[in-house]
Amino acid sequence: MFIQTESTPNPATLKFLPGQTVLDAGTADFPSAETADTSPLAARIFAVDGTTGVFFGTDFVTVTKADSVDWDHVKPAILGAIMEHFQSGQPVMAGEAQQAGGHAEHTGPDGEIVGQIKELLDSRVRPAVAQDGGDITFHGFDKGVVYLHMQGACAGCPSSTLTLKMGIENLLRHYIPEVVEVRPVA
Repeated sequence: MFIQTESTPNPATLKFLPGQTVLDAGTADFPSAETADTSPLAARIFAVDGTTGVFFGTDFVTVTKADSVDWDHVKPAILGAIMEHFQSGQPVMAGEAQQAGGHAEHTGPDGEIVGQIKELLDSRVRPAVAQDGGDITFHGFDKGVVYLHMQGACAGCPSSTLTLKMGIENLLRHYIPEVVEVRPVA
């Protein structure tokens, strides 16, 4: 098994490409070791000292490390953990664990606007963000403000504010005049 790695815009996060499917659909975000109990793979990666976050896409795993740790020290152990997991035959997600389908549900008078926002996110934003090892999903819409949830390499990325304000906000405002601002949610 050969696992490729790619850097991401977030210097604390690396993207690992195992050359096979990680999740059949959706994404899974593990912002801490305590949240990894639904995934044998995430638990195995968190066993590597210095790991602070794990995120799964359909064909990649992104891992975020502590600032005090050097990639040269943890990357070989993470590669080993991913390789051991896939060779073990264990599932990526345990039992009936659900990966996220993406966007939050929205009920209210702005249903048509929210549908347009989700469509633009799915067609224009999420594919580009996935290439960088992350995901951005719709969280809410209120009085012209779109709230987005950033995961994987996007969470804590130094350029995430620029991506949100200059990229996504401008795109949404161009196509949907009702949108006046985009804000991240934790």
